[in-house]
Amino acid sequence: MRKTSPLERVRLLGRAGLDVLESLGRSTLFLVHAIFGRRVHSGAFQLLLKQLYSVGVLSLAIIVVSGLFIGMVLALQGYNILASYGSEQAVGQMVALTLLRELGPVVTGLLFAGRAGSALTAEIGNMKSTEQLSSLEMIGVDPLKYIIAPRLWAGFISMPLLAAIFSVVGIWGGALVAVDWLGVYDGSYWSNMQNSVQFTKDILNGVIKSVVFAFVVTWIAVFQGYDCEPTSEGISRATTRTVVYASLAVLGLDFILTALMFGDF
Repeated sequence: MRKTSPLERVRLLGRAGLDVLESLGRSTLFLVHAIFGRRVHSGAFQLLLKQLYSVGVLSLAIIVVSGLFIGMVLALQGYNILASYGSEQAVGQMVALTLLRELGPVVTGLLFAGRAGSALTAEIGNMKSTEQLSSLEMIGVDPLKYIIAPRLWAGFISMPLLAAIFSVVGIWGGALVAVDWLGVYDGSYWSNMQNSVQFTKDILNGVIKSVVFAFVVTWIAVFQGYDCEPTSEGISRATTRTVVYASLAVLGLDFILTALMFGDF
């Protein structure tokens, strides 16, 4: 097997870096055009409502079920840990802070990428492969405003709401386990939570995380669909890239945002 020279490795590394920068530039121009380009016809609001149903409402089931079970697991594990210190009455505080600060936005972002993000990529990629996007351009309709923009805004709006629902359901799931199963006093569960959760530090920071994740995940999903090769294999690869890139982006951004919000800087 032929060995790669050090110079060739540098060239390949530089080529990869340029490809990343090129893709980032194209995706940024794509985003700016989709959001700030010329307006479409008066039916834009109906298009947005349709996408809100497709992206948000159809994702509700997996969000609710996942939030319920994660809240139940948090309460069960948290109770076992806190009981060893005699602090099992603080399990409500632990469940609420964990969901509001971290698991609510992060898990919702990952689930949203897997369910809605992949669906957006596949749908737009299929439109490209069947030349629906080209047909719109031929009749003078901007596909970025007619097809992409409603899906972008639907993702921006839906995911923060889904994250809030996830956290609320998770807190109630934790109450089911802690209060009804493990015997934690009902008043302690809710009062400790009420006394420990702060609006600006916990709730607002969680909302900011979910908004950032919604922006990035939806952006990646629609761009991968629009930029994919118009073949079945190309759509499949683009869908896989959406889930992988969006999941990594959520986890990486979560660390950065957590460091900025809760780190001692």
